[in-house]
Amino acid sequence: MSAEVAIQKFSFPFSCTARCPQQDEVTQKERIQVKTLELHDLQENLILSKPSPATVVGALVHNENQAQENPKPPPVGDMAAPQVLVCTEASQSAVLSRRSVFENLTVESEDQRPAAKRQLSSESAARTITVVKKSAVRKEEPKHLKPKAHLGQRVAPHTVAPGKKRRRKDLFTNSEVFHRVDSHVIRAGAELKEKCVHDVKTIVQSITQGARNELERLRAIWVWLCHNIEYDVSGYLGHSEKLSSPEEVIAAGRGVCCGYSNLCTEMCREAGIECQEVPGHSKGIGYRQGQSLKNVKSDHLWNAVLLGGQFFLLDACWGAGRVDMEHKSFVKRFDDFYFLTDPEEFIDSHFPDEEKWQLLDTPIPLAEFERRVFKTSAFFTMGLRLIQSHHFHIVTDDGEANMSLGFSRPVTFAYEITQHQDLLHCGASEQKESINSSFGLLTVSNRSMNLQLLPPATGTYDVKVFARPETATTALTWVCSFIVECPTPRAMEEIPENPFLSWGLQPTAGSLGVAGSSQGSEVAEVEEGIFELALKTSRPLMVLCELVHPELEAAVAKRCLATQIQPNLLTCHVLCPLRGFYRLSVFVRDYEKTEVKFNNAANFLLHCKGKVISPGELFPPNLGSSCGPGTRTSEAGLSKFSHTAALVSTQQGKCNITFHNQRDLELHTVISREENKTAAIPLSRHLFCTYTDSKVTVSVSLPDAGVYRLGLYAKTTPGGDFNPMCDFVLRNSCDQPGPPFPCVYSAWRKGCVLFEPRVGLLEPLSWVRFRVRIPGAQKVSMVGETRTDLKMNKSRVWEGEVFSGNGLQQLKLAASSGESSDMAVLMTFDIKQLEGEV
Repeated sequence: MSAEVAIQKFSFPFSCTARCPQQDEVTQKERIQVKTLELHDLQENLILSKPSPATVVGALVHNENQAQENPKPPPVGDMAAPQVLVCTEASQSAVLSRRSVFENLTVESEDQRPAAKRQLSSESAARTITVVKKSAVRKEEPKHLKPKAHLGQRVAPHTVAPGKKRRRKDLFTNSEVFHRVDSHVIRAGAELKEKCVHDVKTIVQSITQGARNELERLRAIWVWLCHNIEYDVSGYLGHSEKLSSPEEVIAAGRGVCCGYSNLCTEMCREAGIECQEVPGHSKGIGYRQGQSLKNVKSDHLWNAVLLGGQFFLLDACWGAGRVDMEHKSFVKRFDDFYFLTDPEEFIDSHFPDEEKWQLLDTPIPLAEFERRVFKTSAFFTMGLRLIQSHHFHIVTDDGEANMSLGFSRPVTFAYEITQHQDLLHCGASEQKESINSSFGLLTVSNRSMNLQLLPPATGTYDVKVFARPETATTALTWVCSFIVECPTPRAMEEIPENPFLSWGLQPTAGSLGVAGSSQGSEVAEVEEGIFELALKTSRPLMVLCELVHPELEAAVAKRCLATQIQPNLLTCHVLCPLRGFYRLSVFVRDYEKTEVKFNNAANFLLHCKGKVISPGELFPPNLGSSCGPGTRTSEAGLSKFSHTAALVSTQQGKCNITFHNQRDLELHTVISREENKTAAIPLSRHLFCTYTDSKVTVSVSLPDAGVYRLGLYAKTTPGGDFNPMCDFVLRNSCDQPGPPFPCVYSAWRKGCVLFEPRVGLLEPLSWVRFRVRIPGAQKVSMVGETRTDLKMNKSRVWEGEVFSGNGLQQLKLAASSGESSDMAVLMTFDIKQLEGEV
């Protein structure tokens, strides 16, 4: 953010007088010895910019006896000060060499340490002589402090011994530890605003009231800035005068970046915290990815604060919210990430003019900063990391670009690819409820996300990656950005949009009950136009599937799917009538929880480039969701199926499907197909059921080649309706038409068996042998043009020879039972018409 700021930075004056302890604080056991540093010791540790007549004296305060007896590390806390350097006023500034180490002072909240530890006041924190117990000093590792800087003097970051640098997490575990401070600051800030208080000192005193240490005072200042100062969009755009002085910024409640940094510095001065303004480049509004910043004036200001002898970075401007350039407005959004951000993460978006303010062990050059991928604060708060690529600009290879992110906690990802725009922050929303994109393949494995991009045409594209924690119900948040340059696109078919974000099993699949898949997240090449997917389940599930192709109608797509539901396995059979890419999405819910909605468990990308299925080979219409034996048939007591798969193929046009009906349920079967012509004989005549004991045989004789649906229904409750049990898909490759079965009536019941003839259309003027078993029958006759009584043999089978006649009348199988002489018709047989007969 552009701002006219003074480059010269300064530190604030510190008192050079020593604050003497009370007499009773120094006992005989804790005698104090002051050892004057030798001149060569000073020359080794201090580099003077110019010869100076000033004398610099160092005093090492320690207890000799205890130091020898107890060489333990110094305790951590506000009172742990291993040594003190006393500096007289010098005409020239002195800085420490990189060999010196800084005072190892740990700033901790009172919540995290014993109440017995004394809290330093802001006055004692600025002391120049500290007296400590000798047990708090390592005798064998004396340390040297740099002198305090004077007004107008630049302050260099303190160098830290290798392995000793503290990070944000070492200062506080999470932001919840500041709940008391934050609540007070927000409440006090509102009261001060209502009273029109604009004085920096008064505000600082009010908001830091109750702060128990330096860290809490800094936190109070940070939170007040983020909640009470808005970014001055009008000033940034030049529509109004920019406000920079603290009083103006407070009164107006707005400012540009220099307003935030200047006010932060002044407030820290009042709180006794050393704070520096740091100018540099940022990847904020107005930034163009790929632009060269060499010899370009820096456009942003932030702050560095000294805590416990170590500098930390913060940016209240970025912590307060973001600028919506589309509407030219400021959007308040407190972002805690920019409070004491670790330098390794801060450098991805903030590049200081002076290398030392990178605070990195190995500083990076400006060119590396320009090349780095832009990451939002959400990238780091979600625990993401870049695997490929570490630079934002990617050139496609054979029309393909790849990028991948790692994560430690489950995350849901999405991406958006658009035509390139110059500005990184172009006004587009940083959050998305859902994203559809058909130019790539996003897959999520156990610990990484991979994105394979296939730009549709030659050009340059912006790619934004969005994410959210897996368990979150909030919108997807922008986490990082790339620019993809595509010199030559790959010639390929259009990929269908995937509104369910990723390909393969979803990260939530395991919790939904899906334990594994026969297909991974890679593209599945479909052979012969047929694909089968098997999903292992950890508990019984219901499943629904969706098939999408850019040119496939929804009604046709339904006839491309057949699903089989078993207690520990879900199987989906897919037909591909067109070449190209398909999206197969799988939705599941617990089998018993009918009130629960279906959730997306997996999405697969299928590619059919060879043979396709003809329209006549599609699955029959009105196919149920449960095909083949499975969970539903098992619950109903239907078992021992002769055909355990959902698809049954026959080359003779005939088949028998057998199973056991253990609960003696009342059953019903139907057969159907896509009707393309009017049949002389109903299709139902090509289905015949036989019940013997607990065994059921469903016989099928198909009239034509093609695909049929065989539906099985049962009454699971007495007096209830017939409920669907399962469907079978019958695929007949025989062109020879199968004859129909006899027409059966209700008197044909359990135990009745037709042995001969097994067809329902008889030849005219011929003798036909009949053999049938009818339990409890007293008399069995065939009635046509004449009546023929059948005789029972030793096997209790009724049999006899019957003349079919000339076809003018049907043959009826009738029987009487018990004492009644009434004959009930069990079934009828048709006679073929003689040639020339009407």
